[in-house]
Amino acid sequence: MHTLNLGILAHVDAGKTSLTERLLHTAGVIDEIGSVDKGSTRTDSLALERQRGITIKSAVVSFAVDDTTVNLIDTPGHPDFIAEVERVLSVLDGAVLVVSAVEGVQAQTRVLMRTLRRLRIPTLVFVNKVDRGGARCGSVLRDIAEKLTPAVVAMGSVDAPGGRDARCAPYHRTDARFTDRLTELLADHDDALLAAYVENGAVLPYDRLREELATQTGRSLVHPVYFGSAITGAGVDTLIDGVRELLPASRGDADGPVSGTVFKVERGPGGEKTAYVRMFSGTVRIRDRLPFGRGDGRAEGRVTGISVFEQGSAPRAAEVGAGRIAKLRGLDGIRIGDPVGEPDAAPPGRWFAPPTLESVVVPIPPASRGELLFALAQLAEQDPLINLRQDDIREEVSVSLYGEVQKEVIQATLADEYGIGVTFRETTTICLERPHGSGAAYEIIDQNGNPFLATVGLRVDPAPVGSGIEYRLAVELGSMPFSLMRAVEETVGETLRQGIHGWQVTDCVITMTHSGYWPRQSHAHAVFDKSMSSTAGDFRNLTPLVLMSALKRAGTTVHEPIHRFRLELPADLLGPVLPVLAQLRAVPETPAVLGSRCVLEGEIPAARVHELQQQLPSLTRGEGVLESDFDRYRAVVGAAPERPRTDRDPLNRKEYLLRTARRVA
Repeated sequence: MHTLNLGILAHVDAGKTSLTERLLHTAGVIDEIGSVDKGSTRTDSLALERQRGITIKSAVVSFAVDDTTVNLIDTPGHPDFIAEVERVLSVLDGAVLVVSAVEGVQAQTRVLMRTLRRLRIPTLVFVNKVDRGGARCGSVLRDIAEKLTPAVVAMGSVDAPGGRDARCAPYHRTDARFTDRLTELLADHDDALLAAYVENGAVLPYDRLREELATQTGRSLVHPVYFGSAITGAGVDTLIDGVRELLPASRGDADGPVSGTVFKVERGPGGEKTAYVRMFSGTVRIRDRLPFGRGDGRAEGRVTGISVFEQGSAPRAAEVGAGRIAKLRGLDGIRIGDPVGEPDAAPPGRWFAPPTLESVVVPIPPASRGELLFALAQLAEQDPLINLRQDDIREEVSVSLYGEVQKEVIQATLADEYGIGVTFRETTTICLERPHGSGAAYEIIDQNGNPFLATVGLRVDPAPVGSGIEYRLAVELGSMPFSLMRAVEETVGETLRQGIHGWQVTDCVITMTHSGYWPRQSHAHAVFDKSMSSTAGDFRNLTPLVLMSALKRAGTTVHEPIHRFRLELPADLLGPVLPVLAQLRAVPETPAVLGSRCVLEGEIPAARVHELQQQLPSLTRGEGVLESDFDRYRAVVGAAPERPRTDRDPLNRKEYLLRTARRVA
């Protein structure tokens, strides 16, 4: 029995959850197809998902196709929950990207396809809703080729689109136009096939074409396009055949070393953790001692329960082997993204933009702040990118967000699952800081008012955009005990969370240039004398002063998130729209006028996208269509925005030392 871990991805409302229901029904897993509108679908199990009619959390359901077990992972389509999609990508063998035949290629569709191609995940495209009024199959296929990838081939035709009688018929081997298009597409990526095509003309054995189509689809070089309707079932059988024939099954040695990845974590009624794990190699059994995590966070736990997904459910099992997806219990402390068993070489990369918004969560009543912190910490286990930012000075906590819908979901989840009422302050944009020069500073033990038994010197240098933070040593590793060296390195990372203007500092190289300590001293009878001995605390307290002094000398520039936008509107309204874009600090490019329509692309600060969306209907008579997604960070023009600090403020030496002295006392 083979296994295929398949992701269903789409822009919101393209119909991927309905497609999941149809696939389960066709495979005989469910007797009745659930409805998104009625909240009766198998994968949208959360009460909030049923109420809102959208997918919020990824869900796994399994069915069989001949000798293949398909673990189907339904993912959210709303851009506010893109983090859920990101976590799933690392465990997929293949994907189906759903596109609406009515709305066509949308903003999130483009983002998803770019990522699938970058990760070389074999992908089929399913054009859904051919039964809906306004379905435009031919133009949507052209849009897919123009906006997603030219390496596509339609695998069938649609008769009578736009009504319940719409029928989808697969192309046959005798269809010359289909085989010609298939041959040309495949020959672009295979020299031997191209040579045979040139030598023999357009006549190539169809079986060879199908075999090569499976090969190139598996290498993510081409993307077959299927048409159908999840509601009526038209074209779904042909899609299932394509999934079975063209997408590669899982590979892995069940007898090899244990290796897997956690892509989802849930908590049960009693607070116990359940980890969703994709196994790449080896076999895990109940009562196995299983290591998980990376680096200093590496831990070990005993597996107390295993549930393996198969045929629409996840029954308890004694073991789970390579290629399968299972729920593991008993691994307390496990987190999303953790490797289990043998750790992989490096943590998975970031494929989508990080959250660019944040908001302060205000508990109702204020006395429930402790309960709020506990609840948010548990939510952060399920979605680490909400990135709790606690301000003990103002007794506030902030969360990072992708959008306003995510804020509403957090609010409803806190109320329904934890009984905590909250409101949110105004949403603000998350900027970052990059050093634009070099700077250095140092403090010597017992000199110039240094109250800590530590010598620390640090230099800050700018680094290429996107390189993150690099820490180097320009002192001998043996010049201090390792624990003291480690204390400096860890504190550097913590301190850079708030730069000169209060934003996260990135794209820099931090070099330790000075080090020194006083060895452990003791009186008679081996009584430890703290006043004469350096501790890790001395270095943790001194490092922020030195680093921020060096950073201040280097200077930083605040960068704000910028979105790339595409605006389609009536050509006669371009004149009134341009001044509004200028007011929102957007930078449009030369417009393209296509008859009565106009397409305008450009850049706009992320902070102004929501405002543009609100004004667009009145500006364009309701005909404007806006697509936008994160593009890059750009230096802020004018006064740099400030973010209130949540630490002891090492930029103010006197205040910092007073607060540190009280804290140490």
